Amino acid sequence: MTAFDPALRDCRRLFLRDYEVRMNIGVHDFEKRGEQRVLINVELYVPLAVSTPTRDELDEVLDYDFIRRSIVARLARGHVHLQETLCDDVLAMMMAHPKVRAARVSSEKPDVYPDCKAVGCEVFAMKEERS
Repeated sequence: MTAFDPALRDCRRLFLRDYEVRMNIGVHDFEKRGEQRVLINVELYVPLAVSTPTRDELDEVLDYDFIRRSIVARLARGHVHLQETLCDDVLAMMMAHPKVRAARVSSEKPDVYPDCKAVGCEVFAMKEERS
């Protein structure tokens, strides 16, 4: 699924790009002893019908702080072994928001290997259309 999916044509895309956090993540012993730098990206697809302001007020849209607060809350729960778990958990939080129709979440660990920019994971979900 992409932004060009017909089910998303009436949505606006909100995003949080390259949110850099330091967190305990990894399965190896050396990864369990300290924090690593992780970049988190989130895209939300929100129907225009519930995200088009008429008064230019924050309560008319989905607040970006929701994305950041959700990530901070997940990190506060402690060590994560896998990026897949991190992405799945953040995705579930995003999809629980009533205004969100679809979401994409990715994480990258940029300091794992010296010969590549990053290793990472990405996941996408879309709510079923209701009749």
